[in-house]
Amino acid sequence: MATLTINPAGTTFDFTAGQTLLSALQAAGAEIGSKCEGNAKCGTCHIFLIEGRKSVSKVTPAENAKLDTLVGVGSKSRLACQVTLGEENVTIEILKL
Repeated sequence: MATLTINPAGTTFDFTAGQTLLSALQAAGAEIGSKCEGNAKCGTCHIFLIEGRKSVSKVTPAENAKLDTLVGVGSKSRLACQVTLGEENVTIEILKL
């Protein structure tokens, strides 16, 4: 198992490789939006992936299209519903917009 760190709170918990970041966050009780049931349609699960980017899934065309419509997107932006976690530790920042 690897560890997920959630900033700005600094909360950490273990996750299993192969699950989505959104499902891992929800299982840990993190406060994160999700209005489209993980279909990259709403953008409410927008996060910044700070560390561990090489071990997670690549950005899909659907995710990229949704990110293009959001305010505050940066080079580390991802939709938690579209990120499949790998074997390495991951650090994210949950945005409070």
